[in-house]
Amino acid sequence: MEIKEIYQLFLDSTGVCTDTRKLQENQIYFALKGDNFDGNKFAKKAIECGASYAVVDDTSLKNIERCIIVDDVLKNLQSLANFHRKSLENITIIGITGSNGKTTTKKLIYSLLGQKFKTQATIGNLNNHIGVPLTLLSFRSETQFGIVEMGANHQKEIDFLCQIAEPEYGIITNFGKAHLEGFGGVEGVIKGKSELYQHLNKTNGVAFIYSEDSKQVDLTENMNRIQIGSTKNADYQFELIESFPSIKFKFKGEKFTAPLSGDYNYQNIINAMGVALHFGVDVNLIKTAIENFEPEENRSQFIKKDNYKILLDAYNANPSSMKASIVNFSQFERDKTLILGDMFELGKDSLMEHYAIFKLCKQQGFNNVYFCGQLFYEALAEANLPENYHVFQTYQNLENQIKLQLPQHQLILIKGSRGMQLERILDAL
Repeated sequence: MEIKEIYQLFLDSTGVCTDTRKLQENQIYFALKGDNFDGNKFAKKAIECGASYAVVDDTSLKNIERCIIVDDVLKNLQSLANFHRKSLENITIIGITGSNGKTTTKKLIYSLLGQKFKTQATIGNLNNHIGVPLTLLSFRSETQFGIVEMGANHQKEIDFLCQIAEPEYGIITNFGKAHLEGFGGVEGVIKGKSELYQHLNKTNGVAFIYSEDSKQVDLTENMNRIQIGSTKNADYQFELIESFPSIKFKFKGEKFTAPLSGDYNYQNIINAMGVALHFGVDVNLIKTAIENFEPEENRSQFIKKDNYKILLDAYNANPSSMKASIVNFSQFERDKTLILGDMFELGKDSLMEHYAIFKLCKQQGFNNVYFCGQLFYEALAEANLPENYHVFQTYQNLENQIKLQLPQHQLILIKGSRGMQLERILDAL
C-alpha cells in the first residue's frame, strides 16, 4: 500500500500507536521491532483491542484482516510522518537540539508562543528516530507552530531527523560533553549537533543563536540567523541581573523574573524569549508566562520535604550540565548537600570525567557529598576523600545511608543520569 493511501487511513483514524498497552480506539498500530521485542506478534491483539489497522512487516500476517504489509514498519512510520508534515499548510516547525537544556527550552518556547498561537510540542522525551515521527503525527491541521525536540548520540542522526521534520527554524542550545562515546569526543558533538545548522542553510531556514557562544556565531556566519544575548551584535539584547536563587534580567529596561536558577537556565529563557519576540508575541504576555513557568519532570524543580529544600535535577546528566549545576548550587547561602549519580555514555573518558566532578566539588567547598554508581565508585576507588564525602556502588547502599544519616535542614541538589533514577531518594528523605 502506498504512503498516500496509508495517509488517508491515518486521517480517518484517531492517531497512531506503537504499544498495544496504550492503544486507543480507532488508532493505527505500527508494529515496530527492537532488539528484544517484535511488534508484529501483537498485531492481531491490536486489532482485537480496537485498532483500525495494523501496519506490519511480517508476511505471515497477510491474511489477517486490516493488517497492512509493508517492507519496513519503522521506515513507513517515518515516511508517513514526513508526508503529514508536508501536508500541514499552516504550520511552522522549530527544531531544537543541543547537549543540555533542550527540553526546558522546548517547554519555554511552547509556553511563550502559546500566548498568541496554536502551538504543539514534543511530549516527554519523544526526540529520536521513533519519537520525532510520533511527534509530527500528533500535530493537527490547525497547529500554527510545531516545536520538535531532536536528540542524538551519533553523527548523522540530527541530519536524518531534519529530513523527516523539515524545520524552517532551529536552535542549538549548546555544545557540551554529552554522548561522547557515540559522537567520538566534544568535536564530534559539535559536528553532529550542527547538522541542524547545515539543514537550515541548505533550505534557506533561520537559526536562533546565543550571541555569546563563539562556536555558534562562527558556524552560522554565512547563513540566516537571529542573535540573542547581551552582546552589541545581538538582535535581541538582554541584561542579566542575577541567576540565583531565581533568575532576574532586563529587556529594554524592563525587569523580568523567572522561577529557575542558573546561568544555563538564563540562556534557555532568553533563547525562548527571542523566538517569541521574533514572531510578535506581546512582551507583557511573555513576562507573565515566564513568571508563571513551572519546571517539571525532575528538571530544576525546587521541592520542600520535611526539613529539606531540594533542587531536583535528576532527569539527566553529563559533565557539562553536572558542572553547571554544581557551580550554580555553590552560590546558595545555606547548609548544602550534593547527591550525585553516574553520568553515562562518556566512553573512554568516563572515569576521568567522574573524577573531575569529585575535584570540582572540593574546589567549590562542599563538605557533604554523596556519590552513587559504579562509575563514581571506580573513579574514586583510590581518591583521598574528605570527611563526609561518601561513595556508594549501588543505589540501595546510598538509600540505606541516607535513611541512617543525613544532616537536617539542608538544601540538597540531586543530579544524575536518567538511568540512575535518583528521584527515588525523595522517598527516603
